[in-house]
Amino acid sequence: MTPPEHLTVQGPEDILGFIPHSLGYWPADSLVAMTLQGRRLGATLRLDLPGPETLADPRDYARTVRDYLRADQHADAALLVFFTNDGWMDLPQTYTGLLAALQAALGTSGMPVRDAWYVGDTYWRDAYCSDRSCCPLPGRPVEDIRDSRLNAEMVFRGSSVGPPPDGGTQPQGSISVEDRAAMQAAEAAWSVQLEIRRGSRVQFDALLGFWEGLLGSWTGDALPEDQQAFLRASLRVPAWRDAVLVMAAAGMRTAQSGAEQFGIFDAGCRLAPVGPGVPETLPGPGAASAGAPGVPGYGEVLLGLEPVLPDWRRLDGLDRILEQLSACGGQAGAAALTGRGWIAWCRGRGSYAAAYLGQALEEEEGYRLAELMLELVRRGTLCGWAGRKEAAWQKFGPEAA
Repeated sequence: MTPPEHLTVQGPEDILGFIPHSLGYWPADSLVAMTLQGRRLGATLRLDLPGPETLADPRDYARTVRDYLRADQHADAALLVFFTNDGWMDLPQTYTGLLAALQAALGTSGMPVRDAWYVGDTYWRDAYCSDRSCCPLPGRPVEDIRDSRLNAEMVFRGSSVGPPPDGGTQPQGSISVEDRAAMQAAEAAWSVQLEIRRGSRVQFDALLGFWEGLLGSWTGDALPEDQQAFLRASLRVPAWRDAVLVMAAAGMRTAQSGAEQFGIFDAGCRLAPVGPGVPETLPGPGAASAGAPGVPGYGEVLLGLEPVLPDWRRLDGLDRILEQLSACGGQAGAAALTGRGWIAWCRGRGSYAAAYLGQALEEEEGYRLAELMLELVRRGTLCGWAGRKEAAWQKFGPEAA
């Protein structure tokens, strides 16, 4: 996430108060690195703090941090924050080598470290200040951060800080066994009808039309159970699942063109389309020819390379819908969680992406798209949109003031 344009930072407490809002949670045992563009905050990166073996020679770790931050092409400085409680009084000795390695790696890349801090559960302090008169031990109270002006402004704008992504319950935890079974039975009934229409172009257009209409009109209320069952069944078809993700980010024409290019349609499949509210799902939007000029491919969209700016409003809506659809688990739940993992990765929230993708694999062992996406996340591969400030997701949108 990149910060809104009109936040005012008056001191380190404001910077430190912004980090949990940027990540969505209060980090622990983490290094958080932030880029600066002049006097403006840029991108936020979180990594696990290294263990003793890495601390003995932290140069590779420092180069990894540098390589991540290079994605912000406009960065001209960096800030570092060590979130830890281990050996609080001895932190300078513990992290002196790592801090020096980070300074060297970032400094030679045009991003000199401007400031660094240690933050624990109770205290925080400046990593460079050893003057007890202005930096008394054990440090300043963390309440200074929680009560900072910027933190208050973020809360006023509607931001909240939740639990760490690996600390929540499974999405189906609040669903009763009976409701879960009923949903999966309704989903199975729809799947029988959709399975024999996998090759139908008119069913594909009607399905995407239904999803597009939902993204354009949904107000955030719980979807009717019949709609949830139908949408869950649609996500069980990999080509349709991918088309929904692509359509949300890049539009209907891109989703249709890619489907044509993959050759998923069977001209002999002439069954009438099905879905909740048909004929409201008809007619489907007009067809786009395969590989049409100026229309990005699925791979380019799924990696965040095209379009230049995705439709973040629709992606945010899709994320909330997929949250509902993931609640009853199963293969459809794995598909929904994988979609949420992809959206989190597109937003630059790798920790959340890994958590969603891990939950998807718990629901459906070997779920291929989740495995592929999790490998990208673990390698530290950045989504193309997350690496460009002009395209990156903003929690409150560019109009926030």
